[in-house]
Amino acid sequence: MVFARDTEANLQAAVELVNSDRRRDGEDTLASVEQLDAFYRRWGYSVRHDGDLAELAQVHDARAHLSRLWEVDRDEAAELVNTILRDAAAVPFLTRHDALDWHLHATVPDAPLATVMLVETAMSVADVVRSDEYDRLRRCAGEDCTAVLVDLSRNRSRRFCDVNNCGNRAHVAAYRARHSTD
Repeated sequence: MVFARDTEANLQAAVELVNSDRRRDGEDTLASVEQLDAFYRRWGYSVRHDGDLAELAQVHDARAHLSRLWEVDRDEAAELVNTILRDAAAVPFLTRHDALDWHLHATVPDAPLATVMLVETAMSVADVVRSDEYDRLRRCAGEDCTAVLVDLSRNRSRRFCDVNNCGNRAHVAAYRARHSTD
């Protein structure tokens, strides 16, 4: 594990959130309240969940805001993180609940889901920034792909997203290129 378990989970949830509207086929996988419900359950959120269109719109705004973290350098990311935490009046505290051991939360229990997503991602990116590991937040190396990823591999070798099958596309293209000269 590169980071604490909750940091890695929050980063992976943020990647899925940001990539939810970056598919090559144009489909937004977070376009409905039902899809948001599934995302909420999949990532094990235990916070307020209104399950309505207003909440979905707030999550879409959070998605746009969080996507900026993959577009800036480390110093700008630190500024974005500080702004998110300041705007949410985040106060970190240790908690454990459900089957989870001690981990950080930084929002009041009834904070809106979008606020929790922003703050949990910001707290995780703070760990990434202060560990000088910001280069682990990457854009997919796939041709014409706008998806993002977090490279949690030990050897920092992850280059492709999962959302658009870019790794498979690159491998097939390389195979064809090697065999086209035969």
